[in-house]
Amino acid sequence: MSLRRRFLLLTALRWLPTGLVVPVMALLPLHRGMTVAEMGAALAVQGIVVLCLELPTGGLADTVGRRPLFALAATLALFSYLAFAVAAAPLALALAAALSGVFRALDSGALNAWFVDQVHAGSAPEEREGLVTSGLGAASGAIGGSIAAGSVLSAGLVAWAPWGTTSALVLPFLGAAVLSLLQIVATGLLMDEPPRRGPRRLAPVRDTAHAVRAGLGLLAGSRVLRALVAVELFWGFGMVSFETLMPVRLAELLGDADRAAATMGPVVAAGWATAALGAAAVPHLTRRWGLVSVALRILQGATVVAMGLALGPVGLVVGYLATYGVHMASGVAYESLLHRQVAGPHRATVLSLASMAMQPAGSLGSVVLGALATGASSGLAIAVGGVVLALAAPLFLVRARCARTAEGPRQPAGPFRRVTVSRFLEWTSVESSRTPARP
Repeated sequence: MSLRRRFLLLTALRWLPTGLVVPVMALLPLHRGMTVAEMGAALAVQGIVVLCLELPTGGLADTVGRRPLFALAATLALFSYLAFAVAAAPLALALAAALSGVFRALDSGALNAWFVDQVHAGSAPEEREGLVTSGLGAASGAIGGSIAAGSVLSAGLVAWAPWGTTSALVLPFLGAAVLSLLQIVATGLLMDEPPRRGPRRLAPVRDTAHAVRAGLGLLAGSRVLRALVAVELFWGFGMVSFETLMPVRLAELLGDADRAAATMGPVVAAGWATAALGAAAVPHLTRRWGLVSVALRILQGATVVAMGLALGPVGLVVGYLATYGVHMASGVAYESLLHRQVAGPHRATVLSLASMAMQPAGSLGSVVLGALATGASSGLAIAVGGVVLALAAPLFLVRARCARTAEGPRQPAGPFRRVTVSRFLEWTSVESSRTPARP
């Protein structure tokens, strides 16, 4: 089986369980008698755990290896889904959320870093960028398709419920646990990786700390990398508007919370299917990811604002689908730019840095936009989230520092390709700061 097919299969197995549990994640605790406040506080543990572990686990993936971390993440995912299935009290739900946070931190960037490393190891330098971009775009499409399929499957399991209504909301979690077991097996069979050499005992801990310091050093020394990581702050804040507030707004427009809950399943599936199409299409548009990222981020902000301004459920759903169509496409462009700024030994660490920046921003967005939705309206809160999301666009126009040469005037520190749309873009575009991919 080719590298691309293995990568896509592993990606699909990773995200199919997520599609299964997303439609029922909030419903099961409420069905068991927990309040919304208790459920929210318990689930917030996941974000705290991810924030604390994201960077160390990224460094661990760069030192111990991508495959061991990905297999361990799938194992913990299995236990977390089982914990969710039996959690009947807030403390038990918090424990399940903590396990979920650990597995998400462990697998953050490991699979994608493995794919990029394999492409760099097995292809000519001039082919690497195209193969990486195409593979990441296909993977984003696989993510969207898997979550959409999982959402449909979840609805089918709930409707089937062979042991009565008591088990209906539990079945998707049990199905997710089975799929996690399949992911563990597939990881062992499909994810080949050269063994990491070195002394045993404390070597992984020492090397992980070194990888973390090196990743932070890369971040401190690169204006472009700092700008790209900062994009996650705006993105994490803005995503709350269409991920968390969408069901609230739909319930307001429909005037019936139960009807909104029944509608969200198909809408979520359609949204991720649209996202898959957008992700699959964007790599074929252009290779000027700096300009494409600016346009996509502004467009996504506009679609979210349109969601907030929608006066009826149809307009809200159309805006939601448009938002997700741009969402994954923007993610492909973003990750392609991120991979250009880092070499293989630090790839997972830098991906974890970017992911880690999203966690506090998402928490802040939940608090600020939630308060705005309560004090004013959910539509206004969604629109504000869209504006904040679009504010990240100028960060894609940051260029690397110039170096003064002995021969004369300042020159770009590397073989940069300039964008000639205008003098401003010539001196500020990320395109001008792109360095060649390194193995």
